[in-house]
Amino acid sequence: MSGWVKTFEVAVYNKDVRDLVKKGEKHQFYEDKWGDIHFIEIKAMDKDEARVKAQRKHPPEKGFVIGNIVQTSVDP
Repeated sequence: MSGWVKTFEVAVYNKDVRDLVKKGEKHQFYEDKWGDIHFIEIKAMDKDEARVKAQRKHPPEKGFVIGNIVQTSVDP
């Protein structure tokens, strides 16, 4: 079963947006809602791969923070 693809729920937000919203300012590219936690679904073999995929889509160098990662299902 360890070779099966799993579904993970990944918490992600943008720290830069969050900091700007606190100051009453706007981010140049991202909407204010990115200052709040979003839960995205990622298919991966394990938690580490889920984190890598999440970081690829929401890169830390652009202010994104990957939080809690929870496995929600196993897909045969």
